[in-house]
Amino acid sequence: MRAVRFRRHRRVPRDVAGAEPPTTRSAVGRFLLGTVLAGLVVGIGGFFALRSVAINESENNTKERVEVLGKLVEGELSNGILRRDPRAEQRLDDVIVARVLGGAITRVKLWSPNGTVLYSDEPAIIGKRYSLGPEEREILDEGGSEAELSDLSKPENRYERPQGKLLEAHTRIRTPNGTPVLFEIYERFSSVTASGERLLRALAPPLLAGLVVLLLFQVPLAWQMARRLQRGHSEREALLANAVEASAQERRRIASDLHDGVVQDVAGVAFGLAPLAEDAARRGDEAEAQALRDSMSQLRQGVRDLRTLLVEIHPPSLETTGIGAALSDLLSPLEADGIETEVHLDDSASAGSSGDALVYRVAREALRNVQAHAGARSVRVELTKPTPQTTRLVVADDGKGFSSGDRERRGEEGHVGLTLLESLVRQSHGHLSVTSEPGRGTTVELEVPSR
Repeated sequence: MRAVRFRRHRRVPRDVAGAEPPTTRSAVGRFLLGTVLAGLVVGIGGFFALRSVAINESENNTKERVEVLGKLVEGELSNGILRRDPRAEQRLDDVIVARVLGGAITRVKLWSPNGTVLYSDEPAIIGKRYSLGPEEREILDEGGSEAELSDLSKPENRYERPQGKLLEAHTRIRTPNGTPVLFEIYERFSSVTASGERLLRALAPPLLAGLVVLLLFQVPLAWQMARRLQRGHSEREALLANAVEASAQERRRIASDLHDGVVQDVAGVAFGLAPLAEDAARRGDEAEAQALRDSMSQLRQGVRDLRTLLVEIHPPSLETTGIGAALSDLLSPLEADGIETEVHLDDSASAGSSGDALVYRVAREALRNVQAHAGARSVRVELTKPTPQTTRLVVADDGKGFSSGDRERRGEEGHVGLTLLESLVRQSHGHLSVTSEPGRGTTVELEVPSR
């Protein structure tokens, strides 16, 4: 059953698959953006890497510095410092103030093995006793030096808290009688970060210059590559169009040969059997007459089938018969298979336009899939003109549908009719979408420019 009605339809959204390929300018712009972002990542990562290197280097320098200053202080120590002799403390204080404090070093402490502060340039802490950590005890036992960030939350560091982040270093020195004591200095951590910044400022210009030079060399290459990809895309589109056109020409040739040859011959044989059947009937040979009539009927059916095949192979001239008649011819085989068909055709769409050939090709492929694979009970075809410059085709069935995996699998098997048409539609600046779900049918929507 075929119902024909006329109505307006809303415009279908453009399918993402029909988007134009990126332009050369866009492709190069993306490349430049990616290069700049990569440069920023490298720059930021380099800053933190250099900062880490600078901190490690500063810690090593601080360890060397505390050993050098420790030797200096060791030469001025006396045994009286262990008894808190004021003269020994004054002598040590003169050396510390004159030759150790200043610049990045803000605090000096001298510890006994039991954790008592023997000397500090902060008098309030002298004589106080605190617990030494494992690293300090190891240095007192084995010697060497160590540098680390100060834990200002410790009670022995409460007078250093106002100075902010500090780096502390300690080493072992001895009094004249051989008693080991722990010599400790505190250094501003800002001097460490300043060292990292100086290193970064020294290395950043050549690194940035190298990145700019690399970018200047890569931009022409990226531009040429993008142009080459654009040409390749255009060539593929042209090859596809030529392939479709060659297929159409071959279909036209085959249809012409069938129409002028086999179809005419079969029709002629059927026409020639009619007198023979009448003659047999006059002679009273009813069996022969019936056999001839059956042969004529089969030949006529064969002619009809051949004419239907001709329509499928090559449609009638759309300029002479119109897109409406061509769509009706496409639906005839489905009706013969018992599939209910419905057509909605706008007057403005049936008037003919430059996009009718592409509309016919898409409709033919969609209806062929419905007949061969969908298992549908009904199919609906809509042809409208949402705008004077656009023709819209919708082919919807209530068949079994398919998933994206099914379509990929059928593509691998060689069923690529709609996939090829997608590229052809895109070349014509149109938009083709195929929507389907298992058990919910399939809808093919086409929008193509028309004049």
